Amino acid sequence: MKNTGNLLARALNLGLLAGAWLVVPGGERTEWWREWRAELWQGRREHECDGRVSWASERTLINFCLGAYQDALCLRRLNRRVRSAHRVRFGAAWQCITVLAVLLAASYTLMHVLPGVRAKRSLSQVATRSGLVLIKSVNNEDSLPTISSGQYRAWKNRKQEFFDGLAFYRITKENVSWQHYDSSRDRAGWGVARASSNFFTLLGFPVQFKDSASSSDADIPSLVLSERAWRREFGANPDIVGSQMMLGSLVARIVGVLPEGTLGLPGNVDAWLLESDSKAIPVGAGYVVAHLTDSGRSRMQSGSIQITSYAPYRSPDDLLGTSIQREFPSSRTVFLFAVMLALLALPAITSVSLAEYSVSLHEISWVRRVYRWSFLAAKIVLVLPIVYFGAIDVGYGFTGLDTIHAMYTQLALSVFGCLFGLSWALTDQLRRCPVCLERVAHPARVGQYSRTFLAWSGTEMMCTGGHTLLHVPALPTSWFSTQRWMFLDPSWKFLFADQVQD
Repeated sequence: MKNTGNLLARALNLGLLAGAWLVVPGGERTEWWREWRAELWQGRREHECDGRVSWASERTLINFCLGAYQDALCLRRLNRRVRSAHRVRFGAAWQCITVLAVLLAASYTLMHVLPGVRAKRSLSQVATRSGLVLIKSVNNEDSLPTISSGQYRAWKNRKQEFFDGLAFYRITKENVSWQHYDSSRDRAGWGVARASSNFFTLLGFPVQFKDSASSSDADIPSLVLSERAWRREFGANPDIVGSQMMLGSLVARIVGVLPEGTLGLPGNVDAWLLESDSKAIPVGAGYVVAHLTDSGRSRMQSGSIQITSYAPYRSPDDLLGTSIQREFPSSRTVFLFAVMLALLALPAITSVSLAEYSVSLHEISWVRRVYRWSFLAAKIVLVLPIVYFGAIDVGYGFTGLDTIHAMYTQLALSVFGCLFGLSWALTDQLRRCPVCLERVAHPARVGQYSRTFLAWSGTEMMCTGGHTLLHVPALPTSWFSTQRWMFLDPSWKFLFADQVQD
């Protein structure tokens, strides 16, 4: 009976340990089971007397086995805490690529959402017709109207040697008002260019967002908004086409928007009012735009042409025709120019050399080398479009900026974005283990600045996977001018057992 009781007691103890064994994390169960079985065996040896164990000793052994549950739960909590710390650790190559991909998707999506960017895409740059000139007096400034309405009528009514088309406009200040959603708005002092009806036809500009039905009422003159006024007053809303505005006592219908910067004409114009010549040309001076014939173009020199106007009973007038053709670079051209500037300035702020020297004979496999260079290429490929889309979002996303100012904003942001983006990509590559591409961590200061020329002084960082040790000199010298990788041998692996297990 006594032997039977001992067997049952031993079975109970082993059963309790087996229950605790199930709680222990899987990777540590074998070692844990051996240790606790050895402790249980030692406990029974101490409490046995003539092969028997008293009931008091059995209770002590049972409490000992129950304590194994506390130890198992402690191991599980510790293991969970370590795994959680590893999960939140940021530095893996795939995490870096994922973040860049998310930023790229966000900037690209934002480009299609912002009203200013969508408006810029709608207001595509259009080129003026070749051979267009602004006619002015030789002795007057560009900003002053120089051609009288009578002189324009005389030119238009007779055959010209150098022109095959003429258009006239003069700028007046007008008080305007319009219905905006559920309220009406009034603005004073708008610069309105009262132009002849053939003005945009002569320049060859397709009016953006033009609705063929909007011009069906011949009694209502057409109004073309400048891009600046369209963004400022209407928030770049294309739905305003077809609505009516009051210019003083005159009713006009909005038929389109003119992209900012496409006209190299003088005058601060918020809107262009297209009227018949009898209404658009009151007495006074204005501006004349002309299209040159082939004979006139052959006489162009350095973008200008000398013109002499003869009128009955008047002395000849010396005039000058200057080209108004203006073409602005596209967003892609601006970005490519910014990339070129960034590449030229990059060596001034960061080291572009990835030549790292190792103090060991460890060789990295060609697969790892391809993986490493592919990771650097992927970062650069993702950073550049992020900068491109982000600069467009900022430059054109705000409706208060016109095309010219938005273009310069995009250029500035692209230059700085590419410069610091490429610098980050190279610096990040220099801080990644060449074996696993994890960022090195745990920086430690080694040596003294005063002994730089006698002994090594700098910072040591270690790969969390136990592959390498990075030495970065505090002051580059002739014998230690760049960072060096030291590859760790297998004897270091025990320090990173939890990393390898993970």
